[in-house]
Amino acid sequence: MAQSPASPSYAPVPPPFAPQPAKSALPLWSLGVGIAALVFSWVPVLGLLLGLGATVVSAIALAKVASKTKPAIGLLFGVVALIINIIVLAAVGAAVSSAVNATATVPAAPVAAADPTIGPTVDATTEATVDPTTEPSTVAPTTKAAPPVVKPTTKAPTTKPASVEEQNAVRSAQSYLSFSAFSRKGLIKQLSSDAGDGYSLKASTYAVDSLHINYNEQAAKSAKSYLSSSAFSRKGLIKQLESDAGEGFTHSQAVYGVNKAGL
Repeated sequence: MAQSPASPSYAPVPPPFAPQPAKSALPLWSLGVGIAALVFSWVPVLGLLLGLGATVVSAIALAKVASKTKPAIGLLFGVVALIINIIVLAAVGAAVSSAVNATATVPAAPVAAADPTIGPTVDATTEATVDPTTEPSTVAPTTKAAPPVVKPTTKAPTTKPASVEEQNAVRSAQSYLSFSAFSRKGLIKQLSSDAGDGYSLKASTYAVDSLHINYNEQAAKSAKSYLSSSAFSRKGLIKQLESDAGEGFTHSQAVYGVNKAGL
C-alpha cells in the first residue's frame, strides 16, 4: 500500500507586536520644578510660587505615574522651598515693620520754649549808678523810689535746627534704650566712642539730652538686670552702678535703682 506524502511543517507565527505606552513627562517636570523652587527659595514670593507649583505637579505625578521616585523628590524639594520662603517673608516683613516704626518715632527737632525762670530783660542804661564813695541820701518816708524801667524782649530765642548727624544720633540712642538701660554718661560714651557708634560728642550729647530720659528708672532697670544674672551686696551693686568702669550713674541714681530693685 502506497504511503501518502508527509505534510510540510511551518514555524509558529509570532504574536503581533504590542505598542509600548508613551512615557509621561510629569516625573521630570515635578523634579525640575522642585529643584528650581529649592534654588530660588531665598527669593521672596518667587520661591513661594515655585514651591507651590512643585508641590502641585509632584502630587499629580505621584497619583498618575507608576514611577514614584522623581515625583517624591520633587514634592520634598517643593515643601522645603515653601518652608524656607515663608521664613524669609516673615524676616523681611519684620525688618520693614521695624524700619517703619523707627522712622515714625524719630522726634522732630526740639523747639526752644521761653524759659519761665528767666525774667524780662532790664535795660542796663536805665539802672541807677551808685558811687561807692557817696553816702546814701536820706529819703523822706513819704517818698517812694522809682522802679527800674523794664524793657521786655520782643524777639523769641532762635534755635538752630538739628543736623542730620544729630537726628541719626537720636535714632541710635532710642535703639539702645529699647533693649538696655543706660546712664547719661554711659549713653553719651556709647554713641561717641570709636568702639560704639562714632558720633561727635556734640551730636551724642544733643541726642541724649533731647530724649528727656528718667535716669532713676534706668538705674533701676540696670540693677534688676545685674541681679538677674549675678549676686551682689547692696554696697557692691551701688558701686557697680555708679563707677565709671560700670554704668556711670550718679550716687543718688544708683541708690534709687538698688532700692527699687528691692536690695
